[in-house]
Amino acid sequence: MEFRHLGRSGLMVSEISYGNWITHGSQVEEDAAFACVRAALDAGITTFDTADVYAGTRAEDVLGRALQGERREGLEIFTKVYWPTGPGRNDRGLSRKHIMESINGSLRRLRTDHVDLYQAHRYDYSTPLEETMEAFADVVHSGKAHYIGVSEWKASQIREAHGLARELRIPLVSNQPQYSMLWRVIETEVVPTSEELGLGQIVWSPMAQGVLSGKYLPGQPPPAGSRATDEKSGAGFIAQWLTDDVLTRVQRLKPLAEQAGLSMAQLAIAWVLQNPNVSSAIVGASRPEQVHDNVKAAGVKLDADLLKAIDEIVEPITERDPSRTESPAQRP
Repeated sequence: MEFRHLGRSGLMVSEISYGNWITHGSQVEEDAAFACVRAALDAGITTFDTADVYAGTRAEDVLGRALQGERREGLEIFTKVYWPTGPGRNDRGLSRKHIMESINGSLRRLRTDHVDLYQAHRYDYSTPLEETMEAFADVVHSGKAHYIGVSEWKASQIREAHGLARELRIPLVSNQPQYSMLWRVIETEVVPTSEELGLGQIVWSPMAQGVLSGKYLPGQPPPAGSRATDEKSGAGFIAQWLTDDVLTRVQRLKPLAEQAGLSMAQLAIAWVLQNPNVSSAIVGASRPEQVHDNVKAAGVKLDADLLKAIDEIVEPITERDPSRTESPAQRP
């Protein structure tokens, strides 16, 4: 495993981090979840990402139990707040009330007295940003989180939050966006702003919901048991990529992966890690062997000719519009 700084902070994270969105507490049984976490640890992954909303808070609970007995100082545990975690009108968003109550719930489920990174899971248009950042400052100053991050925030929102974070003397160090060969909406605005301000990207879906693994074939139904066949595990998210045009072009990446001595999944993960503003790529897994395959992307260097060849194949199906970085206009 290779390690990188999270933005310009002193915190080191594993190039590949383990995330449990749509798996723990939902898609896979607990024994399988524990096996995947053990595989991640054995592979040298030290960075684990979750959120209070995943599987209705169950994902945090499963991860907390899976990591019990590990040396806490040797782990980087990340979680998030924003999406609804209960039926009440204040069980969501980034109000002071919800942040202060949510961090306590997350720590209890994760079985720890602090998280290394606490992230705003979306931007909350219903709460003054000053209120949100002041609450985050109290979380940091009380020792319940070491660093603050955001997820899927626009460049202008990141810039405003960074200014407030400096005034409040708290380290805003990261953004967690979707990023892959097929989804590059952060490249024109978010990445340059983050580089300027010292934030690193912790990217999710580097394999475009599994499409870049090559297992979905044009003109054929999705494989049985795959994410595309399970409404509980993100079928709605992957649907945008399941067109014959996309799947045909993705299959054209296979010779390039073979040329590089990589699986298609490894090529996709290695590709996002070529961006120097990416601190870590989040991978999930329902089986330990998926973890073992994915971690081989760490430390891989792709040459310029290979990157150019990839671009030529995927450019017609790549999304680059920065306006696609968005948060709900109203709290969900």
